[in-house]
Amino acid sequence: MSSFIIKAHENRPLPPEWQTDAGCVFCKIIRGEAPAYKLYETDRVVAILVRPSYNSDCRRGPGLRAPRARGPADIMPLRPGHALVIPKVHISRVSELPDEFAAECGKAVSRVARAISAAVENTGLNVVCNQEYAQAVFHVHYHIIPAPRPGESTQEDEGDRVTRPLTHKEMHKLEYQSRTRLEESAAKQLVESIRARL
Repeated sequence: MSSFIIKAHENRPLPPEWQTDAGCVFCKIIRGEAPAYKLYETDRVVAILVRPSYNSDCRRGPGLRAPRARGPADIMPLRPGHALVIPKVHISRVSELPDEFAAECGKAVSRVARAISAAVENTGLNVVCNQEYAQAVFHVHYHIIPAPRPGESTQEDEGDRVTRPLTHKEMHKLEYQSRTRLEESAAKQLVESIRARL
């Protein structure tokens, strides 16, 4: 289903605003200008736990509004243990990532994935790196997302996908609704549990 969408993005010129790092949230984390739950770090990569921050007026469902983030790493995790591996160079496309950073990202993804699997006691993982399509932050990053456990229901199961494909708006809404809040104390405990396994 997504091949036609990917084709539409092939060979598109890179927008100029994607080439700068001045306002990049990941660059701010790398420079130590923004808070983040760091799981792992080398001279070429950093891995952070994805953790949301909520405002009391955030709502779900119809009339859905995005949470007001208090910090750049305050995005919505799909499930507890959702982490990002980010190279310490501002490159928008994974296809343009220098080999030495790509190799370091690969090592970090493998190492952090093992630690997350052990910490959340779930060997099912999704590892994703988007390039332009579905890329929310235009700085290369790899998502490591624990899979739902067998029998665990998710919002993703809803919808009529057999008779018609979902619109972009419906896909984003279902993705947003399937995300859960990770409390501060639980986030800190999860960070320590993952770090202990690195």
